Amino acid sequence: MTGEEVLKILARLRPLDVWIGGGWGIDALIGRQTRPHRDLDLMHRQDQEPAVLAALTELGFAESLNWRPVRFVVSDPDQREIDLHPLMFDDNGNATQASLDPAAPFVYPAEGFVTGSIQERPVPCLSAEQQVYFHQGYEPTERDRHDMAVLREAFGIDTHF
Repeated sequence: MTGEEVLKILARLRPLDVWIGGGWGIDALIGRQTRPHRDLDLMHRQDQEPAVLAALTELGFAESLNWRPVRFVVSDPDQREIDLHPLMFDDNGNATQASLDPAAPFVYPAEGFVTGSIQERPVPCLSAEQQVYFHQGYEPTERDRHDMAVLREAFGIDTHF
């Protein structure tokens, strides 16, 4: 998925609340593309899910994987994928996402929602600290190792691999 495609998807999703995570989210924090991306990870307000799906359907995407309430994936005929993560927000701007363990949801503090840039355009994304939080508890791929190295270099933060 290219930066131009990401921007087109985000434009179609306006004025809905979405934030970029994963590899594109890290590249948005850095302000430049550091590696090729096969998909786009988006967090969205769970109560806006019908509107998010309608907008993505207009762009040619259809649901291809359903692991709700944790996540689901939409894909298009060109093999592009968007991994969607529904969030429930509290009155203070903090959010949670269901996990496979219902007693341990994923936590998104309000300060974890920030702005980065893709092709010099501002985009909503997750903070470096939030990205590190989500890159733990599993065996990292080479892409994961690359992404954490980029965050360490750019922000001087500790990562676990």
